[in-house]
Formats: sequence, C-alpha cells, structure tokens
Amino acid sequence: MTGSAMARKGVFFWIFMALVLATVLFPIYWILITAVKTPLENISPVPTFFPKIVTPENFVKVMETGFLRNLMNSVFVAFTSTGISLVLAFLASYALVRHNFPFKLNLIFLIWVLVVKILPPMVLSIPLYTLFTKVKLINSHWGLIMVYQVYTLPYCIWMLFGFMKSLPLEFEQAAEIDGASRMKILTHIVVPLSSGGIVATAIFSVIIAWDEFLFALLFIRTPSLQTLPLKIVSFITEYETLWGELMAIGLLATLPVLLFSGYYYKRLTDGFSMGLK
Repeated sequence: MTGSAMARKGVFFWIFMALVLATVLFPIYWILITAVKTPLENISPVPTFFPKIVTPENFVKVMETGFLRNLMNSVFVAFTSTGISLVLAFLASYALVRHNFPFKLNLIFLIWVLVVKILPPMVLSIPLYTLFTKVKLINSHWGLIMVYQVYTLPYCIWMLFGFMKSLPLEFEQAAEIDGASRMKILTHIVVPLSSGGIVATAIFSVIIAWDEFLFALLFIRTPSLQTLPLKIVSFITEYETLWGELMAIGLLATLPVLLFSGYYYKRLTDGFSMGLK
C-alpha cells in the first residue's frame, strides 16, 4: 500500500470516528442546552442548537420541587439494596465455587437464579405486591429495598461467580494449613483478592437499582418517599411536558452515578481484568 493510500485511509478513519463521536455526544449536548434554555425557547417550533439565553431557571425549579429529598431516597435505596445483594451474593458465589454439591445442585441453583433474572418484572410484581401488603412493607423504603433484590441479587451472584472462579485456591489452602478459620480466610484473603470484582459488581448493581422504575411506581405511594425515576416522570403531565425541568433533573440525577463510577474507575477496570483471566 502506497503512502498516499495509507494517508487517505487514515483520514477516512478519523472522519468516521468523528461522526461516531458526534452521534454519541449529540444527545448529551441536546439535553444540556435544553436544560439551560428558557421555557419559551424550548417550546419553539423552530429548534435552536445554541441557547439564545442561558438561564439556571430550570435547575432552580427542580430544586424547589424537593429534588434533594428524592435524591437522598434514591441514594439510600440503591446503595442499601446493593450492599445487601453484595453480602448475600458473595457468600453464595463462594459456596458455589468452593464446595461440591450433590446432584449438581449448584448448577440448578445458578439456572434458577438466571430464570428469575430474565422473567418479566410484571410476572413477579403481583405476588410480591400481595406478599408485601400482608407484611405491611408497601410504601416503605425497606420494602422497596427487599423488592430490588429481584433485580440486584441474581445479577450480583452471576457476576461474583465469575470472579470467584478466577481466584487461586492455593492461598486459601495455605491459610487453612496455618490454622486460619473459614471466616478469617474469607475476610483476610478472599475479600482482598476479589475486591476488584466486588467493586465492579457494586457499580453495576447501583446503576440497576438507581434506574429502576416499575417496582418503585407500584410499591411507593407517598411523594416524599419517591425515588428519582418517579420524580423525573412527574415533569411529564397530562397537558404538557416540561422539557427544561425534565432535562435539568435528568442531568442532576445522572451526576451521582457518574461520580461514583468515576471514583472507582481503576478498581472497575482491575475487576474486569481479573474476571477475564
């Protein structure tokens, strides 16, 4: 291949990459400019790609509707449900990897967990709603946290199962020879070795719980207890869609997860590299 042909190929490659990048970033750009436009400009029949007037009005209106309260609800529900799922999934995945179950019960359990994960949420919503009504956990954060285990626990088990399989057994055997208890082996050897996988699983589990809408809609009735997905939907009314406020709250609701994921980015990449070994 001649030098000019290679140069043209390089130019076409970068043009293609620029188009892909523009396609990916344009929706984010549109959300951002819509959030800082005036209400009159947002409902204009002629779209504007640059705001005529940049205003924080939409963000102020979102804050005035009790956004921070809904944000704290989402933080509590998402992180608590993830914490419970991680503890249970860690113990379950370790047992599935390290212990031999008769009649392939470990495989049956994994398949059953996968089946629960892929079932449509509406299939589980009616029996769960009936059960939680009887135990008086409807319209409570703890009830919602328990319901979210339907989403987060199967996911965490399957994620951690892959990471656990990659852990070397020799370290545990050496510690056992030295007289370490099973709990000490778990806390001092298994947890540090699998920390990358645990963090990677936690990030995606938080995102799953953070974005969940259907169960939150069914199980939460009081506005003060609502999570962010329910708050976001409130800006779509019967008669109009408040585009400015909708885009503003969308940006604000995304930031905590982005900050959390960015803070643990290195552990996330370490977790994936460990899982692929």
